[in-house]
Amino acid sequence: MALVGIVLGSDSDWPVMENGFQTLKDFGVETEVLVASAHRTPDAVREFAVSAKNKGIEVIIAAAGGAAHLPGVIAAHTALPVIGVPIAGGALKGVDALLSIAQMPSGVPVATMAIDGSKNAALYALSILALKYQNIAEKLEDFRAEQSEAVRRKNAALQDKINSKR
Repeated sequence: MALVGIVLGSDSDWPVMENGFQTLKDFGVETEVLVASAHRTPDAVREFAVSAKNKGIEVIIAAAGGAAHLPGVIAAHTALPVIGVPIAGGALKGVDALLSIAQMPSGVPVATMAIDGSKNAALYALSILALKYQNIAEKLEDFRAEQSEAVRRKNAALQDKINSKR
């Protein structure tokens, strides 16, 4: 059963969102992926949002470019946490999408990631799930410890390089 739903405003968003999907998969989290447009298929978006909780979905990640209405429309139809990923594109290179998602009206919150930030959206979804699922919490702690160790190794290598030139 999928715990996370990923909704793409267009299939052209997949190359960006695949990284987040893969992150969730690496953590062993089942994910449902759907292409649905807030403007061209509003009934499908609404149906997904209102039925997500009954299907077992606990967090929704919604990706959209341009005016980026998709995350907000989903959030308007569910109390589940919605994470918006603005997609780079157009003349403003995703800044318009970023501002559209970040400027949700009071009472309809959407967490907003960086432009093309699907991996962080997945990690944020995992942080939410970790509150309930101990196995995800442990995997997330391991992931963060591995990141810290990688930074320590890089620092040690740089220090060795600097000290060898003295």
